Amino acid sequence: MGRKSVCLLIVGVLVAYYVYMPLPDNVEEPWKLMLTNALLKTSLHLGMFIEILGICNFIDILALTVSIAEVSPTSDEVLSVTETTFNNTPVRIYVPKRKADARRRAVFYIHGGGWCFGSAALRNYDLVSRWTAEKLDAVVISTNYRLAPNHHFPTQFEDVYNALRWFLLENILEKYGVNPERICVSGDSSGGNLAAAVIQQLLDNPEVKIKLKIQALLYPSLQFLDFESPSYQEYSHMPLLYKSLMVRVTSEYFTTDRSLEKAMLSNQHVPAESSHLFKFVNWSSLLPERFRKGYIYKTPTYGSSELSQKYPGFLDVRASPLLADDSKLRGLPLTYVLTVQYDIVRDDGLMYVTRLRNAGVQVTHNHVEDGFHGALAVPELKITYRVLDQYIDWLRKNL
Repeated sequence: MGRKSVCLLIVGVLVAYYVYMPLPDNVEEPWKLMLTNALLKTSLHLGMFIEILGICNFIDILALTVSIAEVSPTSDEVLSVTETTFNNTPVRIYVPKRKADARRRAVFYIHGGGWCFGSAALRNYDLVSRWTAEKLDAVVISTNYRLAPNHHFPTQFEDVYNALRWFLLENILEKYGVNPERICVSGDSSGGNLAAAVIQQLLDNPEVKIKLKIQALLYPSLQFLDFESPSYQEYSHMPLLYKSLMVRVTSEYFTTDRSLEKAMLSNQHVPAESSHLFKFVNWSSLLPERFRKGYIYKTPTYGSSELSQKYPGFLDVRASPLLADDSKLRGLPLTYVLTVQYDIVRDDGLMYVTRLRNAGVQVTHNHVEDGFHGALAVPELKITYRVLDQYIDWLRKNL
């Protein structure tokens, strides 16, 4: 075998080693997922290298990489797509062109991206919004919000909350031909977190006269107290959301101080004086038994009060919607929760389903056994279309 052949073989082995990772047997199209994961790993490694050199924040590199996939607001023969601002927050609006016999239903959508990257302009979110608007004959508002590390909590929450309140004004609903009795707020991942939080907050605002009909939370992250639930333990290295990445973007949501990230990684960031909050996220009582899988709940190890005093946001219900008490949950609308099996934040969604049902809220829970976090973010995969069809079908029947 010649020198070139040996070199090619070595390169091939190294590439295969970098790309290949063992996946559960029921994962559909495993090699496509591996390739997508390899691209993510490349971005992460590049970002970490540049950060080590002191050039810029690791998150900035990820945000730049993600932004390459943005597309312009392009109308077609079916939809009018425009961009504007709602109370100074940029939004992208999708309105069907065909004449409506009555005012349409609407979906207010909040994109994911760990509070640090992404936008309504990303190709996958543009496609989700287009499919939703076309298949439901609905108005879709896809909102942006300012991102970490340049902006920290509660900026992201406030941007979305203010945009939603603006949308719910009667003159705005009338302008876009929206039926005020048929409005859904929806979001995926960190967008699901923001959706759950702003909907809870609306319940306390007497100035908002419009009541949402439904909420839809797609593999949402809903709490930052416990990073050792069974799903965090079992799927810490599963694509497309690793525990290390989740903890990094979560800490950046509140501060660029890396000491918070370090404390979160060791699950020692909650002070003893906040111990009463753990009852809201105690997975030993809130998870169905089949998801506990023999994992043993450990008494929390408390951290210093210093971090929570500096960065109280991670204990704020507007950041961790699972911390809402039952009296707040009782007022929530009909709810759809999508959870996926191979996902570190799976248990957040499962616990919220349990708590909502215990509070008397009607919940449709769709658990996808072969799903992974970010399934809606990879339009080239079959599972993306399957999960999206299930979500839109539920909206069609309930909105």
